[in-house]
Amino acid sequence: MTQQLLQQLVEMRGIETRYVDAWGNPATIAEKSKAKLLNVLGYDTSNDEKIQSQISADIASVWLSPLNPVSVVRSTEQINLPVRLPIELVNDEHVITITCEDGKAIEHNFIPVDQEMMTMAHIDDVEFHEYVVTLPFSLPLGYHDVTLSADNDQLGTSRIIVAPQACYTPSEIQQGKKTWGLSVQLYCVRSEKNWGIGDFSDLALLVEKAAAVGADFVGLNPIHALYPANPNACSPYGPSSRRWLNYLYIDVTAVDGYESDPVQEIVNNETFKKTLEHARSEDYVDYEAVAHIKLTALKAVFDVYEEKYLRNNTKQNKAFKAFIEAGGESLDMLATYDALQSDLHAQGKESWGWPVFPEAYKDYYNPAVEKFKKANKRQVKFYLFLQWIASQQLENASSKAIECGMTIGLYRDLAVGVSEGSAEIWGNKDLYCTDASVGAPPDILGPLGQNWGLPPMDPRKLYEQGYQPIIDLFASNMASSGSLRIDHVMALLRLWWVVKGDNAKDGGYVYYPVDDLLGILALESHRNQSLVIGEDLGTVPEEIRSKLADNGVYSYRVFFFEQAEDGGFFSPSHYPVQSMSTLTTHDMPTLIGYWHCLDLELGKDIGLYPTEEILQTLYTDRHENKQAILDTLHGHGSVGHEVGRDVNYTGMDKALNHGMQVHMAGGSSALLSLQLEDWLEMDKPVNVPGTFNEYPNWKRKLTENIESLFERKDINELAAKLTQSRKHASANK
Repeated sequence: MTQQLLQQLVEMRGIETRYVDAWGNPATIAEKSKAKLLNVLGYDTSNDEKIQSQISADIASVWLSPLNPVSVVRSTEQINLPVRLPIELVNDEHVITITCEDGKAIEHNFIPVDQEMMTMAHIDDVEFHEYVVTLPFSLPLGYHDVTLSADNDQLGTSRIIVAPQACYTPSEIQQGKKTWGLSVQLYCVRSEKNWGIGDFSDLALLVEKAAAVGADFVGLNPIHALYPANPNACSPYGPSSRRWLNYLYIDVTAVDGYESDPVQEIVNNETFKKTLEHARSEDYVDYEAVAHIKLTALKAVFDVYEEKYLRNNTKQNKAFKAFIEAGGESLDMLATYDALQSDLHAQGKESWGWPVFPEAYKDYYNPAVEKFKKANKRQVKFYLFLQWIASQQLENASSKAIECGMTIGLYRDLAVGVSEGSAEIWGNKDLYCTDASVGAPPDILGPLGQNWGLPPMDPRKLYEQGYQPIIDLFASNMASSGSLRIDHVMALLRLWWVVKGDNAKDGGYVYYPVDDLLGILALESHRNQSLVIGEDLGTVPEEIRSKLADNGVYSYRVFFFEQAEDGGFFSPSHYPVQSMSTLTTHDMPTLIGYWHCLDLELGKDIGLYPTEEILQTLYTDRHENKQAILDTLHGHGSVGHEVGRDVNYTGMDKALNHGMQVHMAGGSSALLSLQLEDWLEMDKPVNVPGTFNEYPNWKRKLTENIESLFERKDINELAAKLTQSRKHASANK
């Protein structure tokens, strides 16, 4: 009986028991994994009686709610609202009142028994009926509030989200323009002026330089807020908040007040200058050094700026207050968290995240936190100030892209989750399952499976919260950009949950309301005029690929993964038009690293491969793949005779490197993204998936300043060839 009840609960909560793995083979999650996943969702699975009781409680909670928390409909669809009522009310007149986003109110009167009845149930000996009420009018795109009432008594509330059919695409791309752009990890950027880490001024300069040689976009790593008091927690994919920005990208020298005497006295101090020089000269970002000099200087700038502008009725103060008001509770939460973590760190207390905060501070809504906030008002204000300055500088870079005529401009990257100790979880504990983590089952990139240490959102809680957390995420990450890349876009359909303490391979898939989430994505995409790219790599069911395409989401096509069954590589001219193509990603080796198998050597050194047999298979596959690549390139005339035809005698050089990039540029995908690392012929990767301390992930800098990079003849010649190939591909669409 237990297994039957468990299976019923598993299905109710959207836990997938069977799936197709990365190699196309059927796979099943273990029975013990089902129970563990239910446990982290809050269920007691210790005996039949408890399981049955919880199933009954879940069913009852639905029937006792007259309206669903939220409904997402497309603009061309009729709006049907399920209404659940006890039988004694079904003959009474009811009123549905819809308050549109613009404040306009619309009423619809109905008698439940006259509507189509869907189903019925008995809850605590009371008979309930569910009807479908079809609204006799359409609603504009947007977010609309719903109330259900009878005899002036409010019975329930809901929200209707009306979304367009598909995400936004710029008109030039709709008309067939083929674009190319550069992808960059912003922290990697070297320049003549930055403080040991790329910043938003570097980004504006990179935009200007790239646009001048034909690029239509610059793609970024996630620039989410990390941890000012814990700078070595530097993964852009394990942020504190995905709604706000990493203050380390602020160009301190561009902030009003930097030139003042008090600030100049600090930055011209010999110790400060020595630390700055160290941070600039290192080949890997020294996050502790960068954080130290930036926070020191920014606090001094804030003192000057506050005295000059924020204590008076200035336009700057009005703008600052408007920013704080618009940011609402989410912004206050982050600033409070950063101030509190900084204070605990200064006291020498363990402070990596809220799980180790003193008990009174473990929740944003605790009275002690409010007391701390009032007692440390100015420190909280400083972190609000950092977010304000960061948003202004990012907007300046985005405006530069528009000014330079880029078709897309900046494209931002939305991480799949936040880390366990994050401000985002600290302020919304109900939404996250902190006893589990997001990851991936074993696949080609990670044969052991992956555990990313990111607690997942509970899909039911997300639904109960009217999808507001997702709305806020999409809207904030589409700001100051022309496109949004969604990392691990399968998260809109399902996520691989790994219970704390288990191996990644022992996890299971939990499903999310994909159609609702795609509707919201389409709505925010149009509101922000942001093209959407979905990173659909790894274990991807076909159902999500076609669904994403129908919803206007651009696929992600990586050359090395686009292979036919015979081992040959598909021509980029066969890629979907509705896609962004690329040679490599931040999770892959560079072109040199791939060709010379440096990633396999590194993986062996740090123990990524369970057996020597697996490693040797990878070497053999790589050798065969490289020969197939040479065959493809020569077959399409993408490289000349200076590039050899035999893999045994052909190394990666500039001719092969540039030939591969130009080969991609002749393809059919609307967007082509190229890595600056490959322009610079670098060999070390940005990130090695599945590693933590084994490799210095998210730290390796570019080998050249962006100022000199774009003065190089070979770089300008490559850019010209890319632009010409893209124009040719557009003409042949």
